Order: sequence, then structure tokens, then C-alpha cells
Amino acid sequence: MDRLDPQATEYRQTGSTPTGGAGRAFDAWTFRDEVGLAGTNLVGYKVEATDGGIGKIDEASHDVAASYLVVDTGPWIFGKKVMLPAGVVNHIDHDERKVFVDRSKDQIKAAPEYDVDSHADPVYREKLGGYYGGTYGPA
Repeated sequence: MDRLDPQATEYRQTGSTPTGGAGRAFDAWTFRDEVGLAGTNLVGYKVEATDGGIGKIDEASHDVAASYLVVDTGPWIFGKKVMLPAGVVNHIDHDERKVFVDRSKDQIKAAPEYDVDSHADPVYREKLGGYYGGTYGPA
């Protein structure tokens, strides 16, 4: 499988609903079909933003319409974890145990803060999903 280039992945904004490739609406909480997930446990995989590594996956959910990754950022944001909705994943390299996301380090760092006690809260998920959906610029 060819790796998707995050700079070449086309996203368009129509009104307030971003779309990804082939006119599909951006779904923050669902892995894209083309990422190569194949039911793999991603815990321990490294995560690469468009401009470098951000840490390792500490927790991964594959729940239907509620999938996400929790990444331990290690020294990058010392002592912090970030939650990434599944929709930002654009490729998984199982040989190198790496997950590639189509956001920059700055975009990830500016996201709503992860809180282990409220990560399942619908209000937090709506805020986080809205943030990541909003980071796709107009075409």
C-alpha cells in the first residue's frame, strides 16, 4: 500500500463541513478505509505528525463511530497525553510500527487538552472532533 502524502491529501471545506477525498465528509471518530488498520492493536506504535514524531500510542479504541488514539507525548510535551480522533490518521506502517497523522505538531499541541476523566464525555468529543474538523483549510 502506498503511503498517503498528508500535503497531497485533498480536503475541501463546504460551509462548515470539511470533506475528505472523493467528496466524503470528514468523520473525526472513524478510521479512513485506506489507512490499513486491519484490526491491529496499535498500542506501542509511534505516531508521526506531518512535521515529525509526537510520541507513542498508549491507548487505542476501534469502537464504531468513536475510535481514537491516546498518545503519550514523552519529552515533546513533557508529562502530557493527547487524544487524536481516528479520522486524522492517514496511514499505518505495520512494518515500522508507525501511525501517520495529517496534522502538524502545532495543530496537535493547540488541540483541546486531554483529560482522562472526561475523554468519553460527548461535550469533550464534540469539541475535539470540531477542532480537528476545523483544521482542514479551504481548498
